[in-house]
Amino acid sequence: MQVQGIKENIKGIIFDLDGLLVNSEKLYWQANIEAAKEYHLNTPEDAYLKLTGATEKEMQEFYHKYFKSIQERDQFIKRTDDLVWKWTDERKLKLQKGVQEALDKFQELNLPMAIASSNYDEVVQHALWATGIRNYFNFYLSYKDVQNGHIKAKPAPDIYLLAAKKLRISPDELLIFEDSSTGVQAAKNADIKCVMIPDLIPPSVKDKQNATMICTDFFDFLKKI
Repeated sequence: MQVQGIKENIKGIIFDLDGLLVNSEKLYWQANIEAAKEYHLNTPEDAYLKLTGATEKEMQEFYHKYFKSIQERDQFIKRTDDLVWKWTDERKLKLQKGVQEALDKFQELNLPMAIASSNYDEVVQHALWATGIRNYFNFYLSYKDVQNGHIKAKPAPDIYLLAAKKLRISPDELLIFEDSSTGVQAAKNADIKCVMIPDLIPPSVKDKQNATMICTDFFDFLKKI
C-alpha cells in the first residue's frame, strides 16, 4: 500500500483498540463519572481524562491521589469495568468514524492486520466480537501478553515489536494506528511509522513530533492512499 507522505510500501498494519477502533474511551469516561457518583467521590469529571491512554505509572499516581485505600480503588475499577461490559452488551460500543471502511479497504489490499492493545484479554475479545470485526485480524495482543511474555507495557516498544515479529514483516514496512500519546510514543520507540487519530484528547506538541502523520479520522487517512 502506498500512502502519501510515506516513501516505503506498507505491507502490514497494527492497530491499538480503545479510542481508536471503538468508542470505548468515551464509555470508560462515562463509567468513571457514574462510579464516582455512586461512591460519593468528589472528583472533577474532567479528571478522568487523565486515564485516557495513561501509562501504568500515571494510573497509579491518579489512584493514589483520589482514593483513600487500595480496596476503594479496586471497587471503583471493578464497577467501571462492569459498566463498560454491560454497555458493550447493550450495543453502546460502536466503531469509530471510518473504521469499517478502512478495514474493508485494507482487507481488499490483502494487508495483514493485527491489534496490540493494553487492555485485558477478555475485554479485547468482547469488544471485537461485539462490533463484528474480529475476523479482520490475523491475531491480537493484549495485557495478557505483557504479563505472560515478560514484556513491558506501552510506552515501551515491546508489544509492537512482538506484533511485528508475529506478522513476519519488517518494522519499516509496517504502519501503526494510535489515538493516545502513550501509544504514539510506543510506536516511536519501536521505530515504526505511526498515524495518530486522536479521540478525547487533542495531540500534543510531542505527538506532532513523534507521529508520522495526524488524521482527524479514518476517512481522512483513506484519502491519502
